[in-house]
Amino acid sequence: MLSYEPGDSVAHRLDPRSKLAVQIGFAAAAFAHTTPRGLAALTVAALLVLVIARTDPRRALWEVRFVVPFLVAAPLIEGFAWGAWFVLADAVAPALAGYRVLLVVVVAAAYVRTTPVRDSRAAIQRTIPGRAGQFLGMGVAFVFRFVPVLQADIARIRDAHRSRLGTERSVPDRMGLLAVAAFNRAFERADRFSLALRARCFSWNPTLPELRLSRLDSVALAVAAAFVLAALQPLIT
Repeated sequence: MLSYEPGDSVAHRLDPRSKLAVQIGFAAAAFAHTTPRGLAALTVAALLVLVIARTDPRRALWEVRFVVPFLVAAPLIEGFAWGAWFVLADAVAPALAGYRVLLVVVVAAAYVRTTPVRDSRAAIQRTIPGRAGQFLGMGVAFVFRFVPVLQADIARIRDAHRSRLGTERSVPDRMGLLAVAAFNRAFERADRFSLALRARCFSWNPTLPELRLSRLDSVALAVAAAFVLAALQPLIT
């Protein structure tokens, strides 16, 4: 499940603000360098991030598997052409773009695994002042807590369908049943979540954990700056 797990890795000890800076820099570099050489270098960087976070790459890929069908569909659709079976040259660009997105999502998975939700909210609210920061911090905290619950609900729905021989149905029927059941469960969860917030007197500005930048964070910020410079390099040259 894609959620925070306590640990003592280097990534766990970093301030969430420096980890967010690394993520932003990595994403900027990924979108600036979509060539095979650039993506190869970013792949090495993503693997190093996973090593620092002590996250198995296979597990990270499994956790973000829900985006893979969309990334695979783009080059297939783009490469298909009337009068020809498949034009490989037309599929190369969307395939590289999809791989770029996959790298960014994998790095984000390492962040989620090593950062408590309250620390993420504190980082956002202390970086962006005022009501806007509170709103964004609250939204991030809700998403990080809500998505794992929805993933678990979808897994239970699929298990229930399999136990009732739902696999004997056609693929469109199974997708329709799963989508309807998942949306119904999501709306039920949202209603219960709203009631729980009111019952607990939800606060827009709670007491958040104290954040401090250490020498280790200075290394992470330097890495983030290197990613940003790499992203700006095509504009400079």
